[in-house]
Amino acid sequence: METDQYLDMFLDESREHLQAVNDHILELEKQPDNIDLVNEIFRSAHTLKGMAATMGFEDIASLTHKMENVLDGIRNYKLNVTTEVIDVIFVAIEYLENMVDSIAAGNDGKKDVSDLVARLDMIEKGKSIKNEGVQEVAATLEAGTPTELQLDQFQLEIVQQAKELGINAYQLTVSLEDECILKGARAYMVFDVMEKNGDIIKTNPAVEDIEEGNFEDSFSFVYVSSEPPKNIQEQVSKVSEVKNVEIVRFVVDNNSSQQQKQTEEKVEKKGEKVADEKSEVTHHTSKTIRVNLERIDDLLNIFEEVIIDRGRLEVISEEFDNQVLKDTVEHLGRVTSEMQNLILSMRMVPIEQVFNRFPRMIRGLAKELNKKINLEIIGSETELDRTVIDEIGDPLVHLIRNSIDHGIELPEVRAQAGKSEEGHLILRAYHSGNHVFIEIEDDGAGINREKVQMKAIEKGLILAEEAELLSDDEIANFILSSGFSTADQISDISGRGVGLDVVKSKMEALGGEISIKTEKGKGSIFSIQLPLTLSIIATLLVKVKHETYAIPLSSIIETVLLQDEQILSAHGRKVMDFRGQVVPLVSLSEVFEVPIREEKNEKYHAVVVVKKGEKLTGLIVDSFIGQKEVVLKSLGSYLKDVFAISGATILGDGEVALIIDPNALIK
Repeated sequence: METDQYLDMFLDESREHLQAVNDHILELEKQPDNIDLVNEIFRSAHTLKGMAATMGFEDIASLTHKMENVLDGIRNYKLNVTTEVIDVIFVAIEYLENMVDSIAAGNDGKKDVSDLVARLDMIEKGKSIKNEGVQEVAATLEAGTPTELQLDQFQLEIVQQAKELGINAYQLTVSLEDECILKGARAYMVFDVMEKNGDIIKTNPAVEDIEEGNFEDSFSFVYVSSEPPKNIQEQVSKVSEVKNVEIVRFVVDNNSSQQQKQTEEKVEKKGEKVADEKSEVTHHTSKTIRVNLERIDDLLNIFEEVIIDRGRLEVISEEFDNQVLKDTVEHLGRVTSEMQNLILSMRMVPIEQVFNRFPRMIRGLAKELNKKINLEIIGSETELDRTVIDEIGDPLVHLIRNSIDHGIELPEVRAQAGKSEEGHLILRAYHSGNHVFIEIEDDGAGINREKVQMKAIEKGLILAEEAELLSDDEIANFILSSGFSTADQISDISGRGVGLDVVKSKMEALGGEISIKTEKGKGSIFSIQLPLTLSIIATLLVKVKHETYAIPLSSIIETVLLQDEQILSAHGRKVMDFRGQVVPLVSLSEVFEVPIREEKNEKYHAVVVVKKGEKLTGLIVDSFIGQKEVVLKSLGSYLKDVFAISGATILGDGEVALIIDPNALIK
């Protein structure tokens, strides 16, 4: 079978299942008696094994098969969840991730898993004595223990697969009223109702005999469904002339070909209710499809042209006094706004896709360093553009490893300092304006100002007299400089400052920035600011002399008009009083050196108040034009890194307007 066409699907689904196993194993370590978690892990491993075997990746299939055996022992109470079991499964996940990544890189995905398989085999053999009784029971059943319905191997496999998906198999015996005449028709109606929410895999007598009415007063069938018994009883009861229903659960144990019938409850139509049973997993029909990211990019690029043409039509409709044209353009505006929200939302993914990899990493590092660390994740639902998500993983790994290695102290050191022995690491994400902020906060020792200051002076980054005037946070930010390190020893895990210049460069390449706040003995916060990178943004168009600029609405707090006497001065800078708060003013004509065509004596000054975190700044412009949705276009490689400019756009009249990055102007 040609499997290349399914490779992308295999890679995507494999990563999803591995992430699910990873998340549930972490929870299982905290709740070792939670069999529901074991069932979830088993299902993911079983699905991955099946996909790998189908695609011909035997090493993945072999390893997941051994994982299955161990998990099966746990969920059947034949093995206990121990630290050894958790550790081995984590190693298995790492092996599987490496093999999947190898396949994604165009390799064959082969890896020597014999040692790990042997370790899993040893764990599994711990249940061999307990299995003997089960094997005897299976043999007895196979030898001919009587049951009303005997399933063949194929039918047993269906029941087994249903069990692994959390779906139950039942035997139903339906009895009809004595005076029922059209027995075949009633039976057909029962089957029709049942097949809407499940599958009938065996009947007694045969289906043809039942539908022809060739049975006494009752007939039986094996039914696979995620519906609880109460619902099944209600569905059968809707068929008239049904006297009573007996529901019996089928159990297929441990992949053997045994069939064990376990009476669960008997349901009678007259007054007797069946207790509701919660199924392990509700089986939902998938309503999603996978779309290549490049197709969404192409769709967005085409739609950007529609937005530009929409702007042009709006200008034309203003020139021609035609109400029909104006109404049509207004309707077009509403429809395209909805379309743009849908298209952009397709590119946005929760940042939890990145955050999910860290709990396992932190657990391993804590064990390696003999530290106790409690990880808290806040805001994992925060959405970010897919292209940014793909790039921020490695920088975050580096920052987290630094915090664990050199930020959080050893338990005994923390105890001496009056702290809890368990260090606290917070991974936080949130939206602010047109940006996403990611923070890595630890309650460790903080960054040593004296060491950093001495190293900065030694490297010639700052003069000694200048350093004394800087705050602790400003000094701490020197560790982001190239080749800067304060570590006394080179660590295999990290060195505080080693490689942080690479993190800074990566953030800047993504249009973001990184900053540090620290307090000695209390901890540090590494804050990363990233743009949402939405290609279509809502802006306020403003005039500065003869130039038009666009300011993102997400950063704007308010617009105000100031008289000359309301512009004050503090420390040689222009400021304004904004509701009792002193806010610095920045003139865009001075920042961008816009040439003056003619001098005008304006009585009022237009000011746009923008915000970054808790900081406010007023941007002085000549006038406000109005709100406009614009397409953000890159300035290209020749004009990259232009200060305070994030891109450009084409307006409806064909004019090019630069889009301002307010965060660069708030310092």
